[in-house]
Amino acid sequence: MQLELGSLLVFSLLAVGFVAAALGLGRLIRPSVPEADKALVYECGETPVQAAWFNFNPRFYVVALVFLVLDVEVAFTYPVATVFRRFVATGEGGLAFVEIAAFVVLLALGLAYVWRRRDLDWQHADTPEDDA
Repeated sequence: MQLELGSLLVFSLLAVGFVAAALGLGRLIRPSVPEADKALVYECGETPVQAAWFNFNPRFYVVALVFLVLDVEVAFTYPVATVFRRFVATGEGGLAFVEIAAFVVLLALGLAYVWRRRDLDWQHADTPEDDA
């Protein structure tokens, strides 16, 4: 027991020592050229044109969630479609078809609801366009 605990302690110390040595060596070797541009939010060659904190259109999140729901639908439908022949061979094809059809219909109703509410539109006709 003590040997196992001792080896765990040695390996933990070696891991921490390796990380500390790698960071220290990198600090000694890398060039240090401080510039004002390095203190900017992004160091990608472009100067920022506005503050980093700004509001996204909430419709972006709705569209992203609808995409995720439809993506998960495909992820859950694919395994059933791959084994559907086996279900038919064992006599469970009708049940599998009804279950997957109910699943797809339920998600299609959800998509129709979101579409009818016009939540998939980027800009509603009754809301002004943001200039920011």
